[in-house]
Amino acid sequence: MSTPYLDALFSLSGRRALVTGGSSGIGRAIAEALGRAGADVVLMARRPDPLRAAAEELRAAGCAADWVAADLGDRAAVRAGADEVARRFGAPDVLVNAAGVNPRPPLDALGTEEWDRTMAVNLNAPFLLGQRFGPTMAERGWGRIVHVVSQQAIRAFGNSGAYGVSKAGLAALTRSQAEAWSRHGVTVNALAPGFVRTPLNAAVFADPVRTEAMARRTMAGRNGELADFAGAAVFLAGPGSAYVTGQTLFVDGGFSVT
Repeated sequence: MSTPYLDALFSLSGRRALVTGGSSGIGRAIAEALGRAGADVVLMARRPDPLRAAAEELRAAGCAADWVAADLGDRAAVRAGADEVARRFGAPDVLVNAAGVNPRPPLDALGTEEWDRTMAVNLNAPFLLGQRFGPTMAERGWGRIVHVVSQQAIRAFGNSGAYGVSKAGLAALTRSQAEAWSRHGVTVNALAPGFVRTPLNAAVFADPVRTEAMARRTMAGRNGELADFAGAAVFLAGPGSAYVTGQTLFVDGGFSVT
């Protein structure tokens, strides 16, 4: 049962949230968490069919949810998608950038096309959406921006060079956006997952030996589950995090400190 005290800390009733990458994985889990906390959620990703299915699932779970398709690797498409969101639903109070791509060639085989696509989706799109909606949040005096980064924001992993650079850049963008807008009531933070079973990490989890090794490296003794991000996301998106900004919160069972 909700109470006025808990609502004052965590309720998102009356708020609008835009979640990129919201049709699957961590983005989908965060979208549901925000919806269950009371936000009207709009999902954004490239493919309409998964978006439509995810929105229907969220509505079946009691959430207010809709979707807008946009290729987050294309600047013009990002801008057009953002304009459509604003036109149809109003500018969001909460922006979650969870979309990501991770090509996995060795660094000496990484081509410019893979590099450019990774930077476009993982770093440029969050910048563009921030430029579109951050000033509006600041004008209204309230806003929350949450980026999903990676362990690779602070360390290098093999065969993931472009992804690691993009996520380190996204952690830096978190701090820059926080510096720009926090004084106007807009907090900007990042979530850094550990190893979580998602479509993006399918190649890792296909190796049971490596999967078990990763679990042993955590303090919690297990790899992450999608449900592990609900509480952190609702906190960073809600009123209770008003004095938390420019931070990267590691939701990783202690992996990053072992």
